[in-house]
This record gives sequence, C-alpha cells and structure tokens, in this order.
Amino acid sequence: MSKPNLALVGATGAVGTVMIDIINSRENIWGEIRLIASARSAGKKLTVHGEELTVVALSEDAFDGIDIAMFDVPDEVSEIWAPIAASRGAVVVDNSSAFRMDPEVPLVVPEVNPEQAQNRPKGIISNPNCTTLTMMAAMGALHRGWTLKELVVSSYQAVSGAGVAGIARLRDEITAVSGSKAGEASGDIAQTLEANSLALADSPFTDPVVMNLIPFAGSLKEGGFSSEEMKVRNESRKILGIADLKVAVTCVRVPVLVSHSLAVHATFANPISVADVHKALTEEPTIRLVDDPANGLWPMPNMVAGQDPTYVGRVRSSLDFPNSIELFVVGDNLRKGAALNTYEIAELVAAEF
Repeated sequence: MSKPNLALVGATGAVGTVMIDIINSRENIWGEIRLIASARSAGKKLTVHGEELTVVALSEDAFDGIDIAMFDVPDEVSEIWAPIAASRGAVVVDNSSAFRMDPEVPLVVPEVNPEQAQNRPKGIISNPNCTTLTMMAAMGALHRGWTLKELVVSSYQAVSGAGVAGIARLRDEITAVSGSKAGEASGDIAQTLEANSLALADSPFTDPVVMNLIPFAGSLKEGGFSSEEMKVRNESRKILGIADLKVAVTCVRVPVLVSHSLAVHATFANPISVADVHKALTEEPTIRLVDDPANGLWPMPNMVAGQDPTYVGRVRSSLDFPNSIELFVVGDNLRKGAALNTYEIAELVAAEF
C-alpha cells in the first residue's frame, strides 16, 4: 500500500493555518504534502511535520500527482478549482458551501455518516457549515438511539466565522472602546468606533460587535432567513438522512473570537431522559460532557477554543414538550467546525489507499 499525496488549498488562510496545526499534531500518513494558495502567498515557507515547505500558486499543474486535495477557500474559488482538481485525479474535500447541497456530492461528518465518503460521483466531498457541525456529533449519536424529529436551535457565533477580518475587527473595536463609557446609551458604541476611525463601512459586520450582539449571520434569504440559518436546516437534513426533519434556527453573532455555541431543543420519536443523553454522549470519543450546573460547570467558548472535541452541557428534560431535551453545545468553529472535520474526511479517504 502506498501513502497518498495530499494538497492543502488555502494553506495561508485562517482555516488553513489551523489545518496545518492539525496535520502536525496527528500521525503523518501522507506521501507528499503540497501547500497551495493564491499567487500573492506563493513562495511563503511553512513547516509541516518538521519539513519546511514552500507554498505554490494555485494552478492546474499544482494538482499533478495529488490524490486528495483539501480546499479551505471561498465559495467562488472552490466552484472553479474543485472540479479542476477532481479532473486531475484528486479526491476533493471542500470546506466551502459551493457543493454542500449538490445531490451528487456527499456531505460528511465522520461520526455520523462516514460511509457517504465513498459515494462521490463527482470526485468531491463537502464539509458542512461550522454552525451545523457544532451540534452534529451529538445529534447524530442521539438520533441513532431515539430518532430525531424536530430541532429548534439558537446559535451564538464567534467573529472568526467571518475569517481573519472578523477577528481583527473585534480586536480593533475592543481597543477603541477600552476606557470609554460606550455601551450605556443608544448608538454610542458606533459613535465611539467612528471617532477612532473604525467606520462600519469597513467592517465585515453590519453593526458594532463589541459589547453587542447581532441577531443575523450570513446573507439575507427569502422569508427573512439568513444563509447561515438555511444551511443549518438543509445540512442537518442531509447529514442525518432525515428529509422531513423539522428545524427552526436563529443565528446570532456575538463578541467572541473563537468557538460557536448552540442552544438546542431536540424532540425525538421515543422517550429520552437526561441519563440517556449523558450515557450516549459519554460513549462518543469526540464529545466531552461538562454538565454539573450545581458547581458552575458547563461548556463555554473560551473553555473550548483550541480544542478538538465538541463540548455538551446544560442537559435538561423539557418541561412542556414530550420526548424533548434541551442542551448547550460548544465547538471551536475553526477546528471541528472547519479544519478538523475536513481533515478527518481526508483521513477516511486516505484509508482507501
């Protein structure tokens, strides 16, 4: 058996940087590892498994000899280059939303539907949205035991969901309001930011995010829903294989750098208890149960930042809804929410070689 050759497209971006950390922290199962990025990043040197690699520019030739190509780039780049990479013989694992709802492209979470990784007629496998991924290992485990029927979700999404620009913006806003009295009167945060040359027009967000929250993430879709909300609904149905799953979602941007949090109300076809949930989730190797409210122990973004597992807590039996559970889930949106799941899919494919 030969070791497959791996390419990472978008190696110098926010998710690509985390991906390299993940590659370095895991067993080296690869032959060649090739780092690919835009022409402006070509020539940069990055260390992978102790070897200094030079980033090469994205081109058709960059995929010659590559068996698996992980894409951590914007939708419009994936739309063009993922099919090109597949046509050159690579299995593409794409982290963008470009192909997620394509019926000929599997949407894979290794803990939930690993078998779908082999069902790739276009040579492309999609990685789900980071918000969907935050809860999917837990929901998959509970669905297997009790049959999920309905989901009501409120997300509290970190600014890193908007990439390095989102992180930089929150840090700049924190600096701008530090020492001021902003936040006590309507509109005074925006005024303070403007006074510090932080125009909203230059922000990746529609409103100030520091000392604030924005009840919207993504782009506006029909019916007043956001693209993030529609992704959670549609992707949950596809991953779990429940075409008629009832889903209601509200996505909120919060002043947190890393880690998305979700408050989840889940209804099942069969009776389910807190003890059932605790047992099922404790048995999942990629989930950490932190559920001791009497001692102030529950998942929080800063607890989870930089961690691979999904953290679950605040598990309660719903008081007014039969067969229903309330829980709080937190995951690092740059790791399991993006880079780690993409890499785990690549590991599934690598096992075929």
